[in-house]
Amino acid sequence: MAFSIELDWITLSNKSKWENWDLRMLLFRSWVHKAATTLGVWMAKCNDMEPCTIIMDLEGNDGRERGKDDTAFEKQIALFALAVSDIVLINMWCSAIGCEQAANKPLLRTIFQVMLQLFTPRKTTLMFVIRDKTDTPLEKLESLLREDTQKIWDDIPKPEAHKQTPLSDFFNIQVEALAHYKYQKEEFKDEVAILRKKFSKSIEAGGLAGDRRGVVPASGFSLSAQEIWKVIKENKDLDLPSHKAMVANIRCEEIANEEHSSFTANEEWLKLKELVKSNLVPGFGKKVSSLLGNSLSSYDKEATYFEESSKNAKRKLLEEKLLHLVQPSYQSMLEHMISGTSKNFKNAFTDALNEGKGFASAARDCTEKFMTLFDEQYQDAFIEQGNWNSSKERDKFSSDLDSHITEVRNTKLSELTALNKSKLEKALNGPVEALLKRGTDETWSRIRAHLHRETEVGVSEFSFALSGFEIDEQAEEIMISNLKDHAIGIIERKAREEAAKVSTYVKDRFINTFNYDNDLMIRVWTNGEDIPAITTTARSSCLKLLCVLAAIRLNEDTDTIWDMLDKALGKPDGDQDILATTTWEKVPESKTLIPPFECISVWNQLQRETKYTITQAIASQEQYNRNMEERKEQEQKELDRNKREENERKERERIERERNDRDERERKEWERIEQERIKREENERKERERIEQERIKREEKERNERELREQERNEREERERNERNERERIERERNEQLLKELNERMEQERIERQQEREREREERNRPRAPPDILGVIEAVVPFVAI
Repeated sequence: MAFSIELDWITLSNKSKWENWDLRMLLFRSWVHKAATTLGVWMAKCNDMEPCTIIMDLEGNDGRERGKDDTAFEKQIALFALAVSDIVLINMWCSAIGCEQAANKPLLRTIFQVMLQLFTPRKTTLMFVIRDKTDTPLEKLESLLREDTQKIWDDIPKPEAHKQTPLSDFFNIQVEALAHYKYQKEEFKDEVAILRKKFSKSIEAGGLAGDRRGVVPASGFSLSAQEIWKVIKENKDLDLPSHKAMVANIRCEEIANEEHSSFTANEEWLKLKELVKSNLVPGFGKKVSSLLGNSLSSYDKEATYFEESSKNAKRKLLEEKLLHLVQPSYQSMLEHMISGTSKNFKNAFTDALNEGKGFASAARDCTEKFMTLFDEQYQDAFIEQGNWNSSKERDKFSSDLDSHITEVRNTKLSELTALNKSKLEKALNGPVEALLKRGTDETWSRIRAHLHRETEVGVSEFSFALSGFEIDEQAEEIMISNLKDHAIGIIERKAREEAAKVSTYVKDRFINTFNYDNDLMIRVWTNGEDIPAITTTARSSCLKLLCVLAAIRLNEDTDTIWDMLDKALGKPDGDQDILATTTWEKVPESKTLIPPFECISVWNQLQRETKYTITQAIASQEQYNRNMEERKEQEQKELDRNKREENERKERERIERERNDRDERERKEWERIEQERIKREENERKERERIEQERIKREEKERNERELREQERNEREERERNERNERERIERERNEQLLKELNERMEQERIERQQEREREREERNRPRAPPDILGVIEAVVPFVAI
């Protein structure tokens, strides 16, 4: 791994070594500069840094000055630094992340292993500083560095005492990134300044070395460092590789860098890279594989005569760097493949369904077709050298197709279910309402037959439509069962709606039966009409309607509702106490539409409302009898009487019609009021839900506003406190100034008054000569002039 950042910056800016750096750390240098590298180990005390901090500058790991002993010395001083330092600053090029040799993983692996063998590890902070950062997110680079370091730690052989010791017990890993010094100089300096601040108070809690262990007192640091260096020098695990291998390593790396630069500037690659950002590129895999193959072949040709292991290692590193370079474009190619193929799948699937093809068949055919197309496109984009596995992308694409199919299936099934429910409502509501209004002995048997017939038709159509989806039998049975339950629910809901209008229905039934004969002709109340019998018949018909609307009878079980109603209400002396209950015998409460006690009130209301009709009929019949007797006695008045009776009859019919119209209007008004009540309740429910949602949103908003106001209040109080302190300070200064001026002025006035008193005293004490005429004139003239 590459170590150091600020050494380069100090060199480039011609600063004296460590002039403005106060870091408690170890600086590794691991790249080849054109300028000479540092020789040996340099140490200095940091300026203006708390606590007291010593910094070491180490010789670079692959400089050319030391010659063949360079690698051994590098390992020795690297291990020395890890053994004595609290913070290690590791500098590396952004392009070297993920590499093996370029990142000096073998070096770090060696010093980790030897450190565990020779010393008791101490808690050290490893800070990786990435140079010349790119657009790659820092989080991604940090993840790679942590994974690489962890893998090195996991792979090295450890003493028995540290077999299960995690890396975090010995090292804190941190990652920072810096811009390119040459092309982003000001940004680089700003980031270096920010990095420097992080080393202030480094050994306090939360600092970079806040959790360090095994601290050596300053008085014993020199002796401790000497003993550590002695142990390192005597260790044989840090021996230098052969000169041939080192030469091959350097030269092969140069060739690899040249091939990498050549590939990066290749016009064909740049064109492919630009095209793949926005579109699929046909033959992308073959073209990129060819370019990579050419670069690797060129490397092989140039590095033919170098040491084999070094040549192969650098070739592998070059291949990894080139693959790392082309991988973003390869990923863009896969993303275009997935998005484009998914869009075409959705369009083809929709077209197949619109053409009337079965859902399952269309989904199966389209999935097979577009998965094959995806595989073909992947083969076209495949890069031979990458050997990347497309199983994740293929699984993601397959999952996207399955998700879309599931979404469309759920939508289609919902639409199909809603359509069949709507058909059932249209087929059941009207006929059931008509049958309930008739209220005969056969009403519920006919309703059951109609329900069975329409449900069978609906289930048959629904099952046929479901066959195209090829769903499992259990799910289909559940959906069909739900449809049947919905049909039963329609009947029960309609029955409850009609039962709510029972008072109006029984009144209309009585009026129609009482006033009209079997031929639907209006009755004329002559001697031939048996009013009590007609009344009994009309009330019996109303009682039958009340019995029909009293409960839901969708099964063929028998009940005693009619017997109870007939016994209690069918006779003038009936015992109504048997209806003083809330349930019917043999009828579940959930199937009860009109409780027994409510039937009493309905029946009593019917009698009150029809009493006038019966009285009028009796009066009409009596009047008719009187008229017949008077006609025999008064033949002369027959014509007038007939006319009067005709007028009276018409008036009665008019009144009857008006009454019927009024009753009809009242019924319609009641229905309207009931519908408005239902709508109002629904609107109130929706309004309550809306208010509740608004309340939740308002509370959330108020909570956010309270937090914002609290923050603003704290900031405002802080500003006011600062302003108040500033005003108090200015006021104190001003008061002190005023007091000083006042004291000076009072002192001046006191002096002047004293002087004035002295002059007056001298004036009084001075002897006065008698005034002469000239003096009087001189004294008077100014006064006259004034």
